[in-house]
Amino acid sequence: MDYEITDFEQDVIEKSKEIPVLADFWAEWCAPCKVLGPILERLAEKNAGKWILVKVNTEAHQDVALRYKIGSIPDVKLFIGGEVVDEFLGALPEELIVKWLKEVIPGKYDAQMKESLDLLKSGQAERAAVLLEQVLEAEPGNSEAKVLLGRALIFSDPDRAESLCREVQPGDEVYETAEMVLQCSALLKKRNDPDALADAPVKALYLDAIDSLSRQDFDSALGKMIRVMEKDRAFEGDGAKKACIAIFHCLGEDHEITKKHRHAFGRVLNV
Repeated sequence: MDYEITDFEQDVIEKSKEIPVLADFWAEWCAPCKVLGPILERLAEKNAGKWILVKVNTEAHQDVALRYKIGSIPDVKLFIGGEVVDEFLGALPEELIVKWLKEVIPGKYDAQMKESLDLLKSGQAERAAVLLEQVLEAEPGNSEAKVLLGRALIFSDPDRAESLCREVQPGDEVYETAEMVLQCSALLKKRNDPDALADAPVKALYLDAIDSLSRQDFDSALGKMIRVMEKDRAFEGDGAKKACIAIFHCLGEDHEITKKHRHAFGRVLNV
């Protein structure tokens, strides 16, 4: 695909009033430009419909380069509504570009995603699930929506929650959260198969903690898991510690229950 512009006003300024335009200012003699170019093209293909890429050869379009005070290249500018809203210089690694794009380009469903997260934090999982299902219907590849929906469904439909989170690949920004949802799901399954757990003095307490988790009594679940850690860290391969970390992660560091138990967890962890 040829990304080179023919008319800057039409290809960038006017087009950016319809969809965000990423303008890559480059030149044939620029070695870093040749490194960055394929990365941007790959991301443009992956994000088709969300933003478009154009390439501006500064030798062929010196008037544009002068207009935007292009000094060193590659210089990548994001145009929205006909104006430059953000930019970066140099051949950044792909993961940093992905992070930057997520921060500067408004997502079509950002409002629904934020509302869903707020609903999850306030314990309204069913309402959050309805919104997230709508987002995924429109954007089946939205990994953040998959993981949030997994969080919303973990107690009502754990199999679907697992399926959604297993689709998230290593390296994805939400991969760690997906792994925490899977950890909680695996923990809940042990409640229905207690014989799979090794016999030990803490087994009953561990199962009691899982039962509290299944009822979404996170306060009680964390308290009991920390007591298991105090008594037998080796049980289930340090399972109580892993459970606490998963619950903390799903609740969020700012949640009052996380704050309540963090100190005791840290104390036992460092004994």
